[in-house]
Amino acid sequence: MTVIRVPVFPSVTKLLPFATNFLRLAACLTALAALPALPLRAQEAAPAAQAATEPLGIVAKNGRHAFQVEVMRTDAQRAKGLMYRRSMAADHGMLFDFERPAPATMWMKNTYLSLDMVFIRSDGSIARIAPDTEPLSTKVIPSGEPVLAVLELNAGTAAKLGIRAGDRVEHPMFKR
Repeated sequence: MTVIRVPVFPSVTKLLPFATNFLRLAACLTALAALPALPLRAQEAAPAAQAATEPLGIVAKNGRHAFQVEVMRTDAQRAKGLMYRRSMAADHGMLFDFERPAPATMWMKNTYLSLDMVFIRSDGSIARIAPDTEPLSTKVIPSGEPVLAVLELNAGTAAKLGIRAGDRVEHPMFKR
């Protein structure tokens, strides 16, 4: 191996430690600037894990309709809901338990599926249905009255099965 010595001027040697530190700082700042984007991209790209399901029935004038639902019982679960999901089986849904009756509002932010939102009173009767909600919308969808829960089904399910306001939802939540 041959070593070649290059003459270095005294003024450059004094600046060398500062230049090295500057380059290290610039590299760290570049790496930090990329970090905030990583969790969001990972969350959007990651397939949504489906929680355990529970049976739920809706008794309409034309009969009983059975579903398997994920139940959102915590604030964190309710905040995420069906966000980032790209599909849901026809006989599945998501039930939001608000723990006590109160006026509720929902929205479709980061939700790619069009949904029917079924607002349910504490006795299990359906207060109202917001059909065919608009995906990714931040428009507020109100319950119109105090409700204990909201059931989200694929858009068009309520109309297809003849589910209407006044019909009864069967789930242990409504037997408290």
